[in-house]
This record gives sequence, C-alpha cells and structure tokens, in this order.
Amino acid sequence: MDNPERILIIRLSAIGDVVMASPLIGAFRRTYPDSRISWLVEKGSKDVLSGNPELDEVIVWPRDEWRRLLKGWRFIKLIKEVFAFIRKLRQKPGYDLALDAQGLLKSGIWAFLSGAKVRAGIGSKEGSRFLMTRVIDRSGASDRISSQYLLGAEALGLDTSDFSMRFPTGPEGDRFVDSVMSRAGIGDRFAVFCPFTTRPQKHWIEERWGELAGLISNELGMPVMILGGPGDKEAAGRIRESAVKRFIDMAGETTIKQAAGLIKGSSLLVGVDTGLTHMGIALGAPTVALFGATCPYLDTGSETAAVIYHPMECSPCRRNPTCDGKFPCMASITVNEVMETVADLTVKR
Repeated sequence: MDNPERILIIRLSAIGDVVMASPLIGAFRRTYPDSRISWLVEKGSKDVLSGNPELDEVIVWPRDEWRRLLKGWRFIKLIKEVFAFIRKLRQKPGYDLALDAQGLLKSGIWAFLSGAKVRAGIGSKEGSRFLMTRVIDRSGASDRISSQYLLGAEALGLDTSDFSMRFPTGPEGDRFVDSVMSRAGIGDRFAVFCPFTTRPQKHWIEERWGELAGLISNELGMPVMILGGPGDKEAAGRIRESAVKRFIDMAGETTIKQAAGLIKGSSLLVGVDTGLTHMGIALGAPTVALFGATCPYLDTGSETAAVIYHPMECSPCRRNPTCDGKFPCMASITVNEVMETVADLTVKR
C-alpha cells in the first residue's frame, strides 16, 4: 500500500520469536521513514523491544492481569479494562496497516480489533485468515533464521536490504555485566549456557552440561555462567552439582535486559531452542544452538553461530513427542560434538 502513516506489528510472544521478528521494524522504517510504527506484545516479551530507536511505541497486552481478574470473578472490572484497551488501540488517527506476524487466532483478533484498513497475516491459521484482508503464504520460507518474517516483508514490498535481528541491551544490561564480573572475580572472557525452555523434549541431557563446562573451562580458559528463569533454579542446581568446575549460577537472577547484557558480553553461548539462544545470535555472540524436537532454523545467517541437529524419523515432533521421554534427537548430540563446534566458532572469531 502507499505510505501508511500508522503501522502496527503484532507478535505477542514468545521472547525468541519476538527477537526473530525484530528485523521487521527496520524494514518498515527504511520503507516508510516518516510513519509511526507500533508493536503489540505481551508483557513477558516487551523488553525485547523497549529502547529500539526505530520503534515509536510498544503496546503491552495485559493478558496475565486479565486472567487474574477472570479467575477472581471480577468480571465487571475485566470488561471495563478490555474495552478501555480496545479504545486505546483504536484511537484516532487509526492504523493504516496491521501486520499479524504470529498468524494465530489471538493475534488475528487483535489485528481486527485495531481497526486497521489493511490487515496482513503471515501464515494465518486457527481461523485468523478470515480476519485478514490479505494472507501471506509462508510455505516457501527457507531454513534461515527469521525467514518467515522476511517472506512477509518481501510480500509487502518492504526494504529488506538489511534484515538483521536487533536487541537493544541499554545501559541496564551493560552496568549489570560489569557488576557480575566484579562480584564473580572473572575476566572479560566467559561462556554462557542457556539450557532451559518450557518443554522437556527441547532439553539436552543435564549431566552433559556439567561435562561440557569442565571442557570449556579447562581447554578454553573460560568460566561458565548459566542463565534461566526463576522456575529453572532447581534444574540449574542439579547441573551445577554435576559439574567438575564451578558454575556462576545466574538462573532466576536477571531481567531480560540484564541477561541480554551478559550474552552480549560473553565469548561463547551454548543453548537449546529458547529465546536466550536466539538472542545470542542477534547480539553477535558466538553461539551453538542444540535442536531436536524443534528446529526453527538451520542457517543462522552468521559465521559465528551454528546449529547442531540430528533429525529422526519422528522429527520435528514439536509439542507431541512419541518417544516415551527418551528424546533420542537430543540424546544423540554428544559433548565432543559440541566442543568441536565450539572450537570452530572460537577460531573464526
């Protein structure tokens, strides 16, 4: 369309997906430099976007707060808040273009409720296609990171000359790195492990993290830091106990911006299919991604990032594993294989 004055990007969650969709901001900004660009996102992923100089506004959908009101039977307050949020979203002047980059019913509903004249959905499903004025087929997406969003950008005629992921760490992240390094008594070379995600079929064998940490510490001279959320502290403790060398356990101790600062300052990241791993690629950290039940990409688009993936007959099972909890796709990834990949990346840097 010709010069939309107000643009709304919708990718509600999760952290890694918002990171991978972030090149859309620059593509819109280069194509429509004078337009106002907003992004609708859930609270848990908003820090991926905050501080991005090319984005005018981050709109947070208070989904968790609405759920609490619903569970507490506070229906009148919930209805008032829902309608107030919709009014704010539709306030004049309205959106000319809404891009649903998630393609689900919940994101499609918000595109529709935004009142945008043009509503484009990338791979719209779950009935959301009926809420769009245009559906962009993503079946031709390549194995490269962010490829489905690149397809959407190209279909809209955006400038994709630089389709790189962006994650502004800000001063909070930088200050936190200095503080952690000082407290832990480590130098400027350290490795970061990101072993945790929401699904067990995406996890690597816990004991292997401890073995890998010992090799990285002994052979590369890097202390190892483990990152994760508050719910990962118990698992982080088990990994820490299995390690020969001391871990710096930061699980549950950081905000998203602080974790990003540590990743940006690291000399190596090893992680599973989780938002922090994708963040590592966005921030230019040498990254080894371990994939199995899911494989969001094979081509990282970076010489200092690599994927280890051994597909099985059942791959990718995503949310429906059929291996009785054995997860052979992840078990087939050996410590030596990871170390060989790490050695290749650290030589290239």
